[in-house]
Amino acid sequence: MDDWVEPVVRYILTEGLPATLWVSAIAVVGSGVIGVVLGTLLTIEFWPLRGLIRLYIEVFRGLPILVTVFMVYFGLPVINTALEFGPLTATSIALILWGSAQVAEATRGAVQSIPREQHEAAAALGFGWVGRHRSVILPQAFRRLLPPFVSLLVNIIQNSTLAAVIGGIELLQAGKSQTERLTFFPPAGIGEIHAFEIFAFIALLFFLISFPLTRLAAYLEKRMI
Repeated sequence: MDDWVEPVVRYILTEGLPATLWVSAIAVVGSGVIGVVLGTLLTIEFWPLRGLIRLYIEVFRGLPILVTVFMVYFGLPVINTALEFGPLTATSIALILWGSAQVAEATRGAVQSIPREQHEAAAALGFGWVGRHRSVILPQAFRRLLPPFVSLLVNIIQNSTLAAVIGGIELLQAGKSQTERLTFFPPAGIGEIHAFEIFAFIALLFFLISFPLTRLAAYLEKRMI
């Protein structure tokens, strides 16, 4: 093994990979919580609230994710300096905005797919709207929501690379920085180009993370819907 390999791999695994996983984890949790709440509220009859939620969904589903990243990273600090975030946090917020819109629409469909008799039976047992959805409707809807949610996780992991555009060090940027470092002459680098090997390793890491999740989504879609 060439001498340059070990420090490059170590940097990617200790700096880039944890950042990618951190951004993805925050975005998935935020998207899930916000999306399920918004998607459930989207099924109520109060049209002003439904209109606001629908506007939120259409805006963040329709915008390119990179535009949302720029809005969060460059735009929010202009409104209020307290809203200034680092590249990784800004990317997480942008992915939450995009992901929650996806989850909200999927949740709406899942909730509305539950037979009306289930709602009526829960109401007859004395459940209010909140209790009915928490104890009866959402547990059934989650089974139908799980496959698209796993697919969303894959998309979020892949889109975490957008952090590189605003200076965040995640997998892609870690590989890029090491590629550039090696092109410098000693002592900074070795004066060689190893872009193919490094980015092939990055691609392998993304594949190892994403492929099991895509298979899981396909399995769940067959078994749970």
